Amino acid sequence: MTVPIILASGSTVRAQLLKNAGLDVQIKVPRIDEESIKSALLAENASPRDIADALAEMKARKISDKNPGAMVIGCDQVLDFNQTLMSKPTTPDDAREQLTALRGNRHSLLSAAVIYQDGTPVWRHVGQVRLRMRAFSDDYLSAYISRNWDSIRHSVGAYKLEEEGVRLFSNIDGDYFNVLGMPLLELLNFLALRGVIEQ
Repeated sequence: MTVPIILASGSTVRAQLLKNAGLDVQIKVPRIDEESIKSALLAENASPRDIADALAEMKARKISDKNPGAMVIGCDQVLDFNQTLMSKPTTPDDAREQLTALRGNRHSLLSAAVIYQDGTPVWRHVGQVRLRMRAFSDDYLSAYISRNWDSIRHSVGAYKLEEEGVRLFSNIDGDYFNVLGMPLLELLNFLALRGVIEQ
């Protein structure tokens, strides 16, 4: 019997990663208030890693409760800069502020995935990538934001490595799939070991 696989995320990038890997995936977007959950966890001094994991779990659990038998994948990604979380920029000025802070410095992206089946967590993983931004000029920063605002407003840190944002970096240490928001290799290995996908 084929086990349905559901991605509990509205991310087109995550959906494309799974489809490109040959998975037949349904998309169901959970309705959760990420900002209030994040705020509550920060108030409890939760680590960035724990926050990414908790948000991924809440998304998977919400969709799993309504889809018995399915493997439900919840994902979340946070940007950790000196133990401070950055969110998606709300304005071009917000993007400028984030990128100015990150310029010339290191930060980490934490990409969490949690799989639920029948309302129970069966697998979880948090992948980490360490990145260093180069010391780009103010002129380049202004032009970059102007050219890319429609895209980068959907990304923590105001950049997308799969687009022009790659030019902002001098060094990236870690798995590219984690940069895109999903620990894809670990997730595929788990699904293969469970017999959900062919191995």
